[in-house]
Amino acid sequence: MDYLLTYDVGSTGCKAAIVTIDGRLLESAQETYPTYYPQPLWAEQDPEDWWKAIIRSTQRVIKASEINAEQIIGMAFSTTMTNIIILDEGKKLLRPCIFWMDGRAGEEARQIMRRLGGRKIFGQIVGNEASGKDLLPKYLWLKNHEPDIYENGKYFLDASGYLLYRMTGELVYEWSVASGLGLFNFKTKKFDTLLMHFFGIDDKKFPRLVSSIDRVGELHQSAASELGLKPGIPVFGGAGDPMIAAVGSGTVREEDTYLNLGTSAFIGVITRKRFTGRRGLATIQSADPNNLLLYGETSTGGASLEWAAREIYNAEPNSGTFGRMDQDVADSKPGAHGLIFTPWMYGERCPIPDERLRGAFINLGVNHSREEMVRAIYEGVAFNLRWILDSINDLYGIRVETLRVLGGGARGLPWLRIISDVTGCQLEVMPNSRERFTVGAALVAAIGLGIYSSFEAIRPLVPVDLVLEPDPQHSDTYDELYAAYRRIYPALRGLYHDLNRGK
Repeated sequence: MDYLLTYDVGSTGCKAAIVTIDGRLLESAQETYPTYYPQPLWAEQDPEDWWKAIIRSTQRVIKASEINAEQIIGMAFSTTMTNIIILDEGKKLLRPCIFWMDGRAGEEARQIMRRLGGRKIFGQIVGNEASGKDLLPKYLWLKNHEPDIYENGKYFLDASGYLLYRMTGELVYEWSVASGLGLFNFKTKKFDTLLMHFFGIDDKKFPRLVSSIDRVGELHQSAASELGLKPGIPVFGGAGDPMIAAVGSGTVREEDTYLNLGTSAFIGVITRKRFTGRRGLATIQSADPNNLLLYGETSTGGASLEWAAREIYNAEPNSGTFGRMDQDVADSKPGAHGLIFTPWMYGERCPIPDERLRGAFINLGVNHSREEMVRAIYEGVAFNLRWILDSINDLYGIRVETLRVLGGGARGLPWLRIISDVTGCQLEVMPNSRERFTVGAALVAAIGLGIYSSFEAIRPLVPVDLVLEPDPQHSDTYDELYAAYRRIYPALRGLYHDLNRGK
């Protein structure tokens, strides 16, 4: 039997997986790595940590699966996006990766919007309003604050490009990841060099562009030796994690919609149209060359729950605390006695792109229990997701009624019930919800190999094993709290900006 070896290189670790050509997970193995926060708003990772995690997870998954490495016929990645990796002339790293969570470039974001006529005009031309977490402002921050590194940088890459280089020796920038720069032409599938020059970005530092299903190259000898594989395995472009999430969840037809519940929580809608971005929503290239993805992300979805496990429950890693939290939430009443939590723990992208926001408990009283505080966190993320869905409907006329759900958070039934009740959406959950990124990358590789003729052809390969319907008994409670939630940002925006000025 033939197999595909794929990787989900996420925010906290790398997962390697062996997947059959029809999308069935055989085995997976995960290795973690740290994120560094050297200054307020900064977030960095070391790409060497990614590669070491890839080596270890590959060796473990091959051993656990008991397959012959000769049976692997293709490889692909799912990676985080909006990262900056700089290589010099000798293809050596010049600095740590400026990670997707990083919000240091807020002033650059404001400058470029002013330069192009303000926030509204910038959004119409580029496709989305800019924030300090976006790629273009980050490149300008690098140019302004680390000019030697910018000038000595020969190659600008994102996470996927760096890892494809380590695998194949080829330097590329994949379409879906490239579209995150905001300067990507969806018709020509090329960078808009005129806009790049207008903003002072050197287009010659970016390598050639490839699609998700393009064969980038073959696994070269040195990488094969480190991984314990044979050289010559075809390696495909893969895609950013929002696009791979769509494939792994079977979200491949126009207006199909998914929800990922991971460290961040994001919603993606397949579309043929390029929508002008507002409220932090963006249209980006999907893994399918023929489609786009309307995308909105709340930065600290699952991360808010992780914070609660660590700081409220004093949890040790892998302690089973999430199960206890789920039980506490299930035992408490909807609405958490009027307590509201805002999940803006490290700034926010959507529906309010503002890197200076922070999380808060609103209306906390001595009567509130720990269980209600945790329920408020679960509900707060759900309110933010409802705001994203309402924005999609208000701005673009797309009313979402069904969400395909994946990610680690999809294993928590109480959270899923809350999300369904708050948003009013039917939720469809796939088996192996945490593994849908590696499965999605495998299906991309299978299309690249010619095993399937199109992305729509893989939809029957993605089953649903749980369907949740919203409970109408809770709608009045959640409608009232959601309306209050929507009032928090305009009421506290000035205070947040005062408290976090220069941070």
